[in-house]
Amino acid sequence: MISHFLEFHPILQALIATLFTWGMTALGAALVFTTKGFNQRFMDSMLGFAGGVMIAASFWSLLSPALDMAEGRSVPGWAPVSIGFMLGGIFLWIADKVLPHLHPTSSMDQAEGIHADQKKRSTLLVLAITLHNIPEGLAVGVAFGAVAVDLPTASLSGAIALAIGIGIQNFPEGLAVSMPLRRGGMSREKSFMYGQASGMVEPFAGVIGALAVTFIQPLLPYALSFAAGAMIFVVVEEVIPGSQEEGNKDLASISVMIGFTVMMILDVALG
Repeated sequence: MISHFLEFHPILQALIATLFTWGMTALGAALVFTTKGFNQRFMDSMLGFAGGVMIAASFWSLLSPALDMAEGRSVPGWAPVSIGFMLGGIFLWIADKVLPHLHPTSSMDQAEGIHADQKKRSTLLVLAITLHNIPEGLAVGVAFGAVAVDLPTASLSGAIALAIGIGIQNFPEGLAVSMPLRRGGMSREKSFMYGQASGMVEPFAGVIGALAVTFIQPLLPYALSFAAGAMIFVVVEEVIPGSQEEGNKDLASISVMIGFTVMMILDVALG
């Protein structure tokens, strides 16, 4: 299977990889069919794990290659990476203020964004995770786009490692949508459909990211660091705080460490 995957064009690889990450979101959402209860400790540990994966991916798969690619330019290597990183965080901050959404652990009176009070809870939950999935899809697409332009610091195995890591951390995100909806009285089928829909944006973002850096190579350090900044904003603003709101701080913290270690091993071993 891997040998056949290697024969595809990198943009098609990006599409396949982000379809996989979407599938992992759907797999997490599908747990609504297999369990009746909602284990908060399990959810908090999974969210912490996802946060650790995202932090590790931001550095090992995005920022570090971006710094290598930026060397030898007319400006210091840290300049484009710093600019891209901050722009990524600012983009998510603005989107967080504009897009109506509701975090899974929040009540309806805590919904954020424009006209959030006019939306259904199910729609707001899906939009929250969709907002988080945009930088993840971009990150995978940009990684495969870097392979497409034959940059020496980019490797297909590293891009695959990133896709695997993003897929692993998408699992609890699907669960974070479907379980609260089921607990609120929605049918299992509808809860699953809303949960998996939150990952639908990743293939689109992945292809856009791959195409952008393929046609505009000088943007690559900015694009990689932009995706990293957006992911770090998500982790700090929502993922890790959300994993600790129910009092499972130690469990969530250990899970962050485990997630970081797993992603670091994946990236170093495969990249």
